Amino acid sequence: MALGYKKLNFVDKTPLNFLPTLSRELGINLYLKRDDLTPWGGGGNKLRKLEYLVKDAINTGHTALLTVGGAQTNHGRLTAAVGAKYGLKTTIVAIDDYPGEISANILLDAIMDSNIILKKSDGREEGVQFDELCAEITGKYEKEGEKVYFIPMGGSNALGTLGYYDCALELIEQSEEFNIPDARVITAVGSMGTYMGLLMGLVNEKSSLSLTGVAISPFGEAKEKRIMEYLEEVKEKFNLDIDVKREEMDIQKDYTKGAYNNADKDVRNAVLLMARKEAVMLDPCYTGKAFAGIVEMIKENKIKQGEDVIFIHTGGFPGLYTKHHRVEFEKELQEKVKIIL
Repeated sequence: MALGYKKLNFVDKTPLNFLPTLSRELGINLYLKRDDLTPWGGGGNKLRKLEYLVKDAINTGHTALLTVGGAQTNHGRLTAAVGAKYGLKTTIVAIDDYPGEISANILLDAIMDSNIILKKSDGREEGVQFDELCAEITGKYEKEGEKVYFIPMGGSNALGTLGYYDCALELIEQSEEFNIPDARVITAVGSMGTYMGLLMGLVNEKSSLSLTGVAISPFGEAKEKRIMEYLEEVKEKFNLDIDVKREEMDIQKDYTKGAYNNADKDVRNAVLLMARKEAVMLDPCYTGKAFAGIVEMIKENKIKQGEDVIFIHTGGFPGLYTKHHRVEFEKELQEKVKIIL
């Protein structure tokens, strides 16, 4: 429970692991916050947000969950998982192309009995298309007797940030246990809810931990506007007396590789590096791209040698099986497979 708000309590404190091999090779002290190990549906960071959001849905008598994202949304998968666990009908809406196969998160969504609706973009602003389609689906379900609870992309609204306020409290405690109270926390930044929750928690608790976000998609004018609006929404909802200016938010924008969820050689190399040195699987959309950014930041001296760094592993391993990522890995790893006929 954060700031007096109750939740469902299915995420226990996740481990903080020191990564000795990568620490030696990269010249920093690298720790991994294992939010990929949260329970249900393959795990991941969105379960923290869903503890609060689905508690609210249940408390207000809703019977169905409706959320939005990309075709292979990790948030959608975990919404499907919590919906299955609590007996709530779940639907995931994506303004996205059908990837040509039912695999990765889409497959897992369906296994957990979620409905997945993919609509090819008609070229209009994406938010308009989402609003229209979600209104249509909500109307249909309400006629069937359902009460629909809408969860925004990534679970990233003011209430959802409380999940990462909780994580900030864990990090403060664990950093003291590991004697790294001034470490830099680094997380991928997509829909901004994880970053905002961490920021809110660390600042409001007056922690000496610093926070860096690595944008995983182009961070332009609309996102710049949204992040400040988001901060004000959070401060107002929870009556927080914190003063954070945009220039005090460290969001690195140079490591997006030009697009969201695009196949990229540097990102694949970062995934391989983590797997081959520490036996931890990253994903090619969020954590792989953020870790590739960390490697580049070390080379550019934006992260200093000997610095204490806590990297938030937000999960997302099913993304490795997304077709456009998988085929590139297959090409590069084919020599590892020997077939004897």
